[in-house]
Amino acid sequence: MIATGLYQQPKIPSFAADLPPEILQLHSDTYRNPQQLLPGAVLVVGSAQSGCQIAEELYRNGTRVYLAVGRAGRVPRRYRGKDTNWWSDKIGFYDRTVDELPTPKAKFFGKPHISGKDGGHTLNLHQFARDGVRLVGHFQGVDDGKIILAPDLKENLAKADKFEADFVKSIDEYIARAQMKIPEEILPVLRDGFDLEELIELDLKSAGISNVIWATSYDFDFSFVKLPVVDGDGYPIQKRGVSAYAGLHFVGIPWLHNAKSGLLYGVGQDADYIVTKMTSDDRPASEYRIPDEPDKGWLSQDLCCA
Repeated sequence: MIATGLYQQPKIPSFAADLPPEILQLHSDTYRNPQQLLPGAVLVVGSAQSGCQIAEELYRNGTRVYLAVGRAGRVPRRYRGKDTNWWSDKIGFYDRTVDELPTPKAKFFGKPHISGKDGGHTLNLHQFARDGVRLVGHFQGVDDGKIILAPDLKENLAKADKFEADFVKSIDEYIARAQMKIPEEILPVLRDGFDLEELIELDLKSAGISNVIWATSYDFDFSFVKLPVVDGDGYPIQKRGVSAYAGLHFVGIPWLHNAKSGLLYGVGQDADYIVTKMTSDDRPASEYRIPDEPDKGWLSQDLCCA
């Protein structure tokens, strides 16, 4: 049984090596507090939960913050009297299975903007902009002391807004179907981020940026398994945790089966399934095999990870 999760190695893009040597670089994995940083502004790269939470802490500490915005969505911390995780369970958000995802790589999308700090609160990038954070598009590379940016800030902001709108609509529809007597709620509509000019480059020196924090997720490392059991993304080849090798199973990995597979809340369900498989399958090891063509058959990547 392999239950190591997917967060073995901090992921930092190769073009980080092109940043000037005087720039302090940290991954979110090693960031602890603002006191670690050099005087000056900070560029946070990545706007899923870690990136947004770090950016918020920094600007509330008085630090000038630039935030390279990705495609993660947003949900309210609370809505209509309940925590968003409570609603996520009720509306089946956590029960979505891996075969419902739009693409195999959707397994690796960042978690929606949200915070548990101070009892939990909503994170809204438009509020960040209102508070003085300079939002920019995707970080694409470095050229002679300048950050090259994708002009996709407003597109990504619109996606985050739509994610929240779709989420609360699902809650409202659930409340109506269940005939729950809960007061209606209208969330604030902010648009400050749309007022910002799209930048295609950012001069580090002119912007006063002396720190870059990479909130860019992690690479997986299953190299200790001396069998061909991962796909091109490094993700285990399996079907609901069952690999093609006798006795080799995976559990506790995001999107192993559904949206809660990588959460303490949901891992028990997958573990129960794996234990049942382990105790009921009496096939000899010789009957297990990796298919000659992993993209076909019962173990295909299209079947298990699409």
